[in-house]
Amino acid sequence: MKILVINAGSSSLKYQLIDMDGEVLLAKGLCERIGIDGKFTYKPQVEGKAKKDAVDVAMPSHGEAIQTVLEALADPVNGVVKSMDEIDAVGHRVVHGGRAFTESCLINAERKEAIKKCFPLAPLHNPANLLGIEACEKVMPGKPQVAVFDTAFHMTMPAAAYIYAIPYAYYEDDDVRRYGFHGTSHRYVSARCRELLGNPEHSKIISCHLGNGSSLAAVVDGKVVDTTMGLGPLAGVPMGTRCGDIDATILEYLMGQHGYDMKEMMNILNKKSGVLGISGVSSDFRDLEAAAKEGNERAQLALDKFHYEVKKDIGAYAAAMGGVDAIVFTAGVGENGAGNRAAICAGLEYLGVKICPDCNAQRADEHLISTDDSPVKVFVIATNEELMIARDTKEIVSK
Repeated sequence: MKILVINAGSSSLKYQLIDMDGEVLLAKGLCERIGIDGKFTYKPQVEGKAKKDAVDVAMPSHGEAIQTVLEALADPVNGVVKSMDEIDAVGHRVVHGGRAFTESCLINAERKEAIKKCFPLAPLHNPANLLGIEACEKVMPGKPQVAVFDTAFHMTMPAAAYIYAIPYAYYEDDDVRRYGFHGTSHRYVSARCRELLGNPEHSKIISCHLGNGSSLAAVVDGKVVDTTMGLGPLAGVPMGTRCGDIDATILEYLMGQHGYDMKEMMNILNKKSGVLGISGVSSDFRDLEAAAKEGNERAQLALDKFHYEVKKDIGAYAAAMGGVDAIVFTAGVGENGAGNRAAICAGLEYLGVKICPDCNAQRADEHLISTDDSPVKVFVIATNEELMIARDTKEIVSK
């Protein structure tokens, strides 16, 4: 079975084609500037096939973008399938499933309406995700479409973890609660971690998805019991440009001081805060590390703040779970930032964390960075959200 995985944004569309017989990646790429001037990237993973890198292609809408992808995949010279008929189904990333979706599902008219009802919860993402779904339906009529939700993995949280201490009617009437994000990533790496632990009957894992957007999840026996992001992806640890958890009083104070409206305030918290806001240097952790080495105190402070908050949440989740068996680092910073991992784990010896400096300095998609005698195992596991989406799609379509 060959699965096309689509992650649609408002003006972009990422894609991968995966042959599920052996879970082999056949091709991947990106459609950018949809509705503007159109840039198309195609990277076949089959030897002898030529790639295309940001070539100009007219893509007035997501429909033309999908058509461009299909033509490249089935190109007589550089394609990886003979025709579109070889593609059995399409799996779509959908950011917010609200309270309606607790697992991945086959898309139909009723479920598209339910996705629309989640638009207010993710106004920047869900409309774009639905555009991708409807574009595929138009260009690939009759092909099964599956929605895989970022929020779904977190829907096992107990009420005490997801409820906010505001009037309960806002939960009942307006769906205000902690949802969490990066669920597909947390699900993939926590499941892989359990395999590396020998598939124990009981396990307590802290998954650290650390990148430009960052979140942690506490996973007990494969089910989430808490996560750092909330109603939206602004909460939790400080990120590249997002503030993470702050006192809500700050909003009222700054709006009064500077005359901001809510739109301006939210733009500041989403786009101008996080490690960028503290450092004034960059949202890229590599730039921060370079600046800190040159003596930039604010860059070092931004790193210190990030490390402190991640470390604090690890401690909180160990308390919430009554212990921890393993910690997993994933995503851009988690997978590649040896210095960040070391700083986060420093001082966690009381939990049973012992880091092997030589192991931590190595680069690999998957490796153990704790010592052999460390009571808590610490892994680096490269995330693969697209494969997780493809697996769900195959399972649902096969049924």
